[in-house]
Amino acid sequence: MPSPADVSQNGNVRHVEAAPAPSLFEIEDDLARLLERPRQVNIERKRSFDERSFSEMSMTHSPPRQAYKNLENSSRVFDNMVGVYSPGRWSGIHTPRSTFGFEPHPIIGEAWEALRRSIVNFREQPVGTIAAIDNSSEELNYDQVFVRDFVPSALAFLMNGEPDIVKNFLLKTLRLQSREKKIDQFKLGDGVMPASFKVLHDPVRNYETITADFGESAIGRVAPVDSGFWWIILLRAYTKSTGDTSLAEMPECQRGIRLILEMCLSEGFDTFPTLLCADGCSMIDRRMGVYGYPIEIQALFFMALRCALLLLKSDEEGRQCSDAIIKRLHALSFHMRSYFWLDIKQLNDIYRYKTEEYSHTAVNKFNVMPDSLPEWVFDFMPSRGGYFIGNVSPAHMDFRWFCLGNCIAILSSLATPEQASAIMDLLESRWQELVGEMPLKICYPAMEGHEWRIVTGCDPKNTSWSYHNGGTWPVLLWLLTAAAIKTGRPQIARRAIELAESRLLKDSWPEYYDGKLGRFIGKQARKFQTWSIAGYLVARMMLEDPSHLGMIALEEDKQMKPTMKRSASWTC
Repeated sequence: MPSPADVSQNGNVRHVEAAPAPSLFEIEDDLARLLERPRQVNIERKRSFDERSFSEMSMTHSPPRQAYKNLENSSRVFDNMVGVYSPGRWSGIHTPRSTFGFEPHPIIGEAWEALRRSIVNFREQPVGTIAAIDNSSEELNYDQVFVRDFVPSALAFLMNGEPDIVKNFLLKTLRLQSREKKIDQFKLGDGVMPASFKVLHDPVRNYETITADFGESAIGRVAPVDSGFWWIILLRAYTKSTGDTSLAEMPECQRGIRLILEMCLSEGFDTFPTLLCADGCSMIDRRMGVYGYPIEIQALFFMALRCALLLLKSDEEGRQCSDAIIKRLHALSFHMRSYFWLDIKQLNDIYRYKTEEYSHTAVNKFNVMPDSLPEWVFDFMPSRGGYFIGNVSPAHMDFRWFCLGNCIAILSSLATPEQASAIMDLLESRWQELVGEMPLKICYPAMEGHEWRIVTGCDPKNTSWSYHNGGTWPVLLWLLTAAAIKTGRPQIARRAIELAESRLLKDSWPEYYDGKLGRFIGKQARKFQTWSIAGYLVARMMLEDPSHLGMIALEEDKQMKPTMKRSASWTC
């Protein structure tokens, strides 16, 4: 059997690593011809790409020509922002003054230089950025290209008018998806995307190969649930930014999307529309008590579903997948908005819950014990504000605040406009706790003492107010900035960016900070962490040109009525 083939950016097909598993990218004349066609930018589709309502697509799908007409007539919230679809290289050394009177900062040039040093090439084509370039520490897996880590790098390159590296990355990871994936004797699902990959160079043969990690080398041997979601989100960002629909419409990309979602939409024993996950399957990739239905995965799942609905073609397979997506989106949005949402009123309701209720009329549907409410949450919850809590499952609510999940909830419009404003109200009210001296807490509060020992298994890296356990992660700056702009509060983003600019370059772009206020560089933090660099650049560019928000944010679906009131019984 011939070895798998690598599809390069210019459409040439080369043989690469001698993997025994068959690949979607074997040499085929029709695929080669497809990739060799010059890119055609469909301006009409570009202008309205992400405004399609999944309500209006429900069980019937318009023919392509009629669908495009419907898209053109829909509203264009993000397209009306300044500098629409500007490919310009705003955040460079000669960056013009921004819309918000934001002057260029001298560290921008240093950030771009550091980001470009992290670029990884395969067969003379850029395919991603490595996690960190810190020669003072052991490499471990920081010399690999992580799917989730590359997202802010990809956005930075897209915003700077450099889409080629993003296209190469999307194709390369799609090709890796087609490999057979085994951990010990167990085969993973066909749709699983790698957590990371590494380019290996054989100096004797002058030959490059790629090796991928699907969880078999990860801490705890957990497959990355978030990688597939980030891949779909990034594919949509690429399409939105460039207007190039040919990549997403490739049969291989269409199949890749369906394989990812088939694993998530399959029917089983689940009684909730949320996605059941193991601990350590996302950005928090160590034991931190986020098993079950963590907010980060649910928010990414929701956003990936909405992006997939925009990317799937209207053929038979695409329609079947779209129908399943639409059903899940309605159920998932209701469930999350109703049962994961916490504000002062809902907190008081839980405080007064009765237990051991049995019937469809039960108010305390998950049989949560009021005595399990942590003391800190009563002081943390402001009179105005709210957030999506960390986890909801039978007899269990994780009341911790998680940054990524709440920001993605805003960007994907999982949060209603009222909920999105409440999240930002909470962040402003609890600025000292969630931002402090460096943005931004990955979660709040930290686990300490006996709780830390039981939940983390005495993890020495996740001690209190460090790493995933209440640590401060500069990469989250881009998510905060995007959420702030989407909710009409750019001043929050500006304040956070100015805090970051006062230290990031001086501290050599660390991976994370420790302490309640984020005052200290993390005890095991890598320096020149690529996503810390890219996250800052993306935040800067979005604040300078808010139209960039369109590639990573989705408008609220106005045809889907947000349900805020709990019903007597939940049914899918």
